[in-house]
Amino acid sequence: MSGLNQQGDTQTPHTTLPNAEFIDSLAQVNAAEWDAVAGEDYPFLRHSFLYGLETTGCTTADTGWQPCHLLLRRSGRIIGLLPLYLKGHSYGEYVFDWSWADAWQRAGLVYYPKLVSAIPFTPATGPRLCLATGEDPEALWPCVLAAIRGYAETRGLSSWHLLFPEQETSEWLLEQGLPQRMTTQFHWFNRGYSTFDDFLGEFASRKRKNLRRERERVVQQGLSLELLRGAEITAADWQQFHHFYQTTYAKRSGHGGYLTRDFFLQTAPSLGDQVIMVIARHSGRAVAAALYFRSSTTLYGRYWGCSEDFDCLHFEACYYRGIEYCIAEGLQRFDPGAQGEHKIQRGFRPVNTYSNHWIADPRLAEAVADFTRREKPHIEAYRRDAASLLPFRQDS
Repeated sequence: MSGLNQQGDTQTPHTTLPNAEFIDSLAQVNAAEWDAVAGEDYPFLRHSFLYGLETTGCTTADTGWQPCHLLLRRSGRIIGLLPLYLKGHSYGEYVFDWSWADAWQRAGLVYYPKLVSAIPFTPATGPRLCLATGEDPEALWPCVLAAIRGYAETRGLSSWHLLFPEQETSEWLLEQGLPQRMTTQFHWFNRGYSTFDDFLGEFASRKRKNLRRERERVVQQGLSLELLRGAEITAADWQQFHHFYQTTYAKRSGHGGYLTRDFFLQTAPSLGDQVIMVIARHSGRAVAAALYFRSSTTLYGRYWGCSEDFDCLHFEACYYRGIEYCIAEGLQRFDPGAQGEHKIQRGFRPVNTYSNHWIADPRLAEAVADFTRREKPHIEAYRRDAASLLPFRQDS
């Protein structure tokens, strides 16, 4: 299971089973010790990111995201960790299980609270169970599963859900009897492009003209865009971004979003050059911005907000500037977030994403397993249909 996050080269696996420990705050773990196991390349598992969500009021019992992270210790040393939350609802997960909650209720059972292993408000595939050098994932996953079952049964929790793991992890857990659910996202892949025009060269002529027309439209409206990295983003920029974020969420969802002002002013800047902001200005005024995070291989488009609407600006700030950044930096992939079929015509390819689910009640466990089996062919058919709509020439 090479997809699990391990630091350094593989060594002879240890044979002594670790002790499992659940913690309700990352304040209980030294940041360096956590990052030594989780690594710092995938930004969303860094101690500063997850603990920052806590300290800025985003992941708390009051918001329905109570941390209860799982640690594996051997001789007092952390040798494994798994992000884990006690959830009082299904908001901010992006793997929708509201119908399951309804089925529980109709059966006279209670679905919430439940356990979720995920990055809050972040549907980005990545490592979930992280292990120290030399640890064998196939030996330790059974320890993790046993600990989670015991924790859930002691507290009367309905289920545990692992969201957006890497495919290899998901497939292995499926073999162990944890139903696998598939969803579709749209990602951009770098095929060795030197410039944005190289990328456009793979488009069919009409599709290429449409995309160029969108980019020209941004210029025609008198908009200018600036890309800032890490320390180049000022406190005033973060303040402005939070305003855009809140305004856009309020228009779309009727609330101010999941992330607080302090998250943008304190937590996001702590990630340094792993944070990129694109700011759009009109007549010198900031009118919109897009926020990205990055690893050594992947750009993650995460948040967008605006105070005024302009034609095609969302596409330019959230997609095209991201693609240009990937090409310039040699990144292999651009994950712009969940959903959005409009991404297909802009060169984002449909890909499968995964989740796995353990259900305490055996009757409902079988119903979920049956549902995921029946759902999977429809997801695969949707992905194939979406791929047929890509804008590329047939020889690309």
